[in-house]
Amino acid sequence: MPVRPLPEKPSLQHLKYQAKDVLKGHAAQDPAVAQRIREFHPCWAKASDAEIFATDLNLSDAQLTIARECGFSSWTKLKRRVEQPKPGDHLNLPHHERIEDPGFRRAVEFLDAGDAEGLRAHLKRHPDLARRHVAFEGGNYFRNPTLLEFVAENPVRHGKLPKNIVEITKVILDAGVEESSLNETLMLVATGSIPRECGVQMDLINLLCDRGADPNSTAETAAVLFELQAVDALLARGARITLPLAAALGRSEDAQHLLPNAASEHRHLALGLASQYGHLEIVRLLLDADEDPNRFNPVGGHSHSTPLHQAAGNGHLDVVKLLVERGARLDVKDIIFGGTPAGWAAHAEKKEVEAYLRAREESR
Repeated sequence: MPVRPLPEKPSLQHLKYQAKDVLKGHAAQDPAVAQRIREFHPCWAKASDAEIFATDLNLSDAQLTIARECGFSSWTKLKRRVEQPKPGDHLNLPHHERIEDPGFRRAVEFLDAGDAEGLRAHLKRHPDLARRHVAFEGGNYFRNPTLLEFVAENPVRHGKLPKNIVEITKVILDAGVEESSLNETLMLVATGSIPRECGVQMDLINLLCDRGADPNSTAETAAVLFELQAVDALLARGARITLPLAAALGRSEDAQHLLPNAASEHRHLALGLASQYGHLEIVRLLLDADEDPNRFNPVGGHSHSTPLHQAAGNGHLDVVKLLVERGARLDVKDIIFGGTPAGWAAHAEKKEVEAYLRAREESR
């Protein structure tokens, strides 16, 4: 789920109160608090609600959860940000203006200007630069990128890419990059609106895969973020069809074939994706296999919401009706905005879905 950005003038005392609220919610066995702990505390990333509630959560655990929920790796780093902010901490600045390493910043300037020759010469003068990382705190992703990851314009910095971005990318690749950077860049390209809008998403996907990026590392994330053209490209480059991908693409026969041997986390994500895209038969298939419609979606799959939120917000009335008939609760609020499924339908102006859900609320 997205992190909660700090306000312009954050209060450490208020953040301490938030940590205490996590402890109270844990003691009260609040499923929304369990989801936040699962998402942001590294020790319980795979734990069930019952396992989280059975733990002896202490204040340090709660503070770490809050810190990571704000986009910081530790409470100490969050505390430093509040008490001693640096110029690079200002989240209102685009990422290239927050870079403190002058050599790295100059490389990004060459990249943004489309200056392939200038970038090539700069990388020759600084041979370690293509493998160097720059650290950003306070964001949901793009926290420790290499230079290569800046080619995706994701997060958005300028709202456009240089026309020769494929050539620029080749210059960086030729300088030598880590495999993890290849895969991270592929994910950023495949899920980014700017590469798609600039007409270079497919070219960049193919280039990165040619240089060794793993299409399996990205395909499900692209599906979660509605980048189905990128999903098709990744499948063409060898990504395996998984149960979540079958659910997103509405491939019912593949879903039936994959379901019996699918891991629990794949079933969980598949229900969220099938609901998000409105694939009724696959939703029914997963519910018949005892998937719980009232669990929050898994980490990496719009985890602040439930399948019913996703179906309602995307206007899939038939899926909404099926989920409600199978016991999906109408009163569960999403973790970020505090909205019920009916509220999501109202916000998205899905009037028929909202009317159905309001009527069901009144009848209970």
